[in-house]
Amino acid sequence: MMPRWVGSVLIVLAALALLPFACIYKARHTHSPLPRIHLVQGMDNQPRYKSQQVNPLFADTREARPPVPGTVAQGRLEADDAFEKGFDGGKFVEAFPVAVNMTLLTRGQERFGIYCTPCHGASGAGDGIVAVRADRLQEGTWVPPSSMHDAAVLARPVGHLFNTITNGIRTMPPYGAQIPTGDRWAIVAYVRALQLSGHAKASLLTAEERAKLVELAP
Repeated sequence: MMPRWVGSVLIVLAALALLPFACIYKARHTHSPLPRIHLVQGMDNQPRYKSQQVNPLFADTREARPPVPGTVAQGRLEADDAFEKGFDGGKFVEAFPVAVNMTLLTRGQERFGIYCTPCHGASGAGDGIVAVRADRLQEGTWVPPSSMHDAAVLARPVGHLFNTITNGIRTMPPYGAQIPTGDRWAIVAYVRALQLSGHAKASLLTAEERAKLVELAP
């Protein structure tokens, strides 16, 4: 017959055998302000400075080093101000710095539909679905988008329109980070096409085109 103490020892050993699993469970499901124990010191635990921390190695004691003057990120060399910024000699450019053709206009129509139509509408009249819904809500905080056919917008040079897309204007946010430079010019070209079509004189149309417009008119 097995002595009584043997049974007690087995119970204790069984309980102790569960401790490693209990510790693992606790480590995986609880949070601690202390760093984890690293038996092997890898690169994830190497000495380093945190953001905004003082670094006495440099004269200005700043941890983050400023860019070297004159450094240009790869692919960001902006040698042509007219193309990259819409400026030439400190003034907005009047002429397109890119070739305007059907390929550019088709691209501009596509990009306009993605970025501009929600607010400005498909015709550029400022009646996009976002503007319509904001008018219905009547919250008092919405500023209606400008119509591309307003006299003030029509008078702006293409460089001004490009700068508006790049940096925003009034309540319109900038889109320079979302839309590449070439696509911004494509949108400007399409806006000019919308403006031309919206203010075209009937005398510029052929007899067949005028008859078709009369037929399609409501």
